[in-house]
Order: sequence, then C-alpha cells, then structure tokens
Amino acid sequence: MSTTPASPLGAASLRDLHARVLAWYDDHARDLPWRAPDRTPWGVLVSEVMLQQTPVARVLPRWLEWVQRWPTPSDLAAEAPGEAVRAWDRLGYPRRALRLHAAAVALRDEHGGEVPDDHARLLALPGIGSYTAAAVASFAFGRRHAVVDTNVRRVHARAVTGAAEPAPALTAAEQRLAVALLPDEAPTAARWGVAVMELGALVCTARSPRCDDCPLLDRCAWVLAGRPAHDGPARRGQAWAGTDRQVRGRLLAVLRAGADPVTAEELAACWPDAPQRARCLDGLVADGLVEPLDDGRYCLPRT
Repeated sequence: MSTTPASPLGAASLRDLHARVLAWYDDHARDLPWRAPDRTPWGVLVSEVMLQQTPVARVLPRWLEWVQRWPTPSDLAAEAPGEAVRAWDRLGYPRRALRLHAAAVALRDEHGGEVPDDHARLLALPGIGSYTAAAVASFAFGRRHAVVDTNVRRVHARAVTGAAEPAPALTAAEQRLAVALLPDEAPTAARWGVAVMELGALVCTARSPRCDDCPLLDRCAWVLAGRPAHDGPARRGQAWAGTDRQVRGRLLAVLRAGADPVTAEELAACWPDAPQRARCLDGLVADGLVEPLDDGRYCLPRT
C-alpha cells in the first residue's frame, strides 16, 4: 500500500500543474553550473550547502573557486578545516564551511571518496540535514524526494492553499503537501522539485510576485481568492550593523587575510568594543571556527 499522502488536487488538475511548471522551467531556468549535465554529486552537495540562506549571485563565484580547488571530497578532506573557512570568504554562516569539510572527511573515509546516492546515507553524513539530503538525492541522482525550501513553500502556499505566505517554519502539513504534489516518476519528480524552486525564486517572490509572468496565474488559489494579505506575524529582516554577526565576520576576515596566526592586538584593531569583541571571539572558538594557540595568538582551525 502506498504511503504517499493523497493530493488535494484531482488527477487531471495535478497533471496540468506539473505540465505548466515543467514547461515554464524548460524555457526560463537559469544556466547554473550545479545544474549542468556534467555536474558532479559533490558539486551539487557543495552548492546546496552554500545556497542555504544565501542568494545565487553571491554563491556562484565562491562555488566555482571551491570546485576548481577541491573537485572531489577527498581533495577538501586533505586540507585543514581552516582552509575551508578561508575559502568560504564572506558567504556568511561560516560554520557551513566546517560542516562541508567534516562531510568531505566522512566521504573519503567511509564512502570511498564518493557521495552516496540515497537519502539515508546522505543524512548520516556530519552536518547534513534532511533538506540537504533530499536535495542531493534528487538533484544529483534523480531520486524521488520532496525538496522543500522557502521558495517551494511559498509557491505551494499561494498556488494550492491560497495563503499569501507559508508558515514561519516548515510544518508537517506542508511536508505532506509537498510529497502529495510530487510526480510519480522519479526523474520527473526531481525536475519538478527544482522547477518549483526556480518559480519561487524568479516569479513567485516574497515581496513583489510577478503574477502576470506565472504559468499558474489562472489557477492560483491565492490569485483566485483576490490575493488576500498575509495575516500571520510580520516577517522581519535580520539586522547587521553593530551586531555580533558583524563582529564575528570582522574577526574572521582578519584571520582569513593572512596565512599565519594573528595576535590579540591585531584582532583588537578590527572592532572597538572590547567586551563585544571578546564575546564574539569566544563564540568563534566555541564553534570551532578559531583556534587559540598557547602563545596567545589565534588561527583558523588546523584539525
């Protein structure tokens, strides 16, 4: 017996939904290297980790540099984790670099240097969550998984349920809906996942949706309901200036700039608020992004 949740749409409506979105994607998909026919599973994994909370325009140059320097997991695993942090540059959320390095070590030591092709083994890699495991299994290997990011959730919310925005965090109901909307054939389901994601990124955007350019305009539940306003909590952008995130970034920038350890005095020059700077430096050490040395200097992690 199938465990796939029943679709809220009839069979004909579901086929029409798939056909419209997939045809739109054929015509409008961005030419991105991690989608190219010669992409590698490792390249897909790197892209998925980099793209978390980071726009494509910022990821693309870093991804190109990364896969040129480390074309396989074993290449990255052979380097100190600090080199991954250095190459991460200013992508933000640099713990992702450490997670990728840890995953590369596990791939080298436990999987013969190859990215596994199933969700369970991907999920067992250090630092790889359910979303990333599903995305890599789907986009690198054509497996049938619901790949549900913020863009996908927004398209589903508007086109199917009629809500202006999805819930603040992924709900069980949203996950069930995403599974119910998947095409039956695995290769088509994999293409559907990336197509819906692209539609949300380029057309069904959060702030200024381009409804007139949407292939689902005449059947979108939100449009048919009169485009009701979002009635949930307001979504607030993240502040940056003066925050601990900014200070952490400044400290890491000093460490990335040179190959040698730096002194506490060199770090002190990057931010005037001593208590805040000390708190952020302690946090970086606790996160494994900075390594204190016995002589009082600091460096990017070596082990």
